[in-house]
Amino acid sequence: MNFSDRLKTLPTTHHLAALQLLDAHGAVLATIENRPGQTGSLAVYAALAEQHGGRITPEAAALGLDWYAEHTADARTHPGKHPNIDRLLAWAQGSVSYAVRLVPAVVG
Repeated sequence: MNFSDRLKTLPTTHHLAALQLLDAHGAVLATIENRPGQTGSLAVYAALAEQHGGRITPEAAALGLDWYAEHTADARTHPGKHPNIDRLLAWAQGSVSYAVRLVPAVVG
């Protein structure tokens, strides 16, 4: 399944302003915002966290690489071009899991 088809199967993210990835001490490692160019990554990371107890585990990272489909191959060929995929490539090879904090969208 290609990435655009995969996105259609994931939960919507309209209720989120962003998602923060946290280290073991609660420090923010990265923020993925709900804006053009990041909405797909927000959906992927949020769905992975939902399926893995609010964390991005090595197993979740590996699944995310599958979900990114054709973009994963491009990220491997061009390191740095897709930082949200680069992160999953590294985390899938490790043993650490990272907490996810969902930032709700402000209504009104």
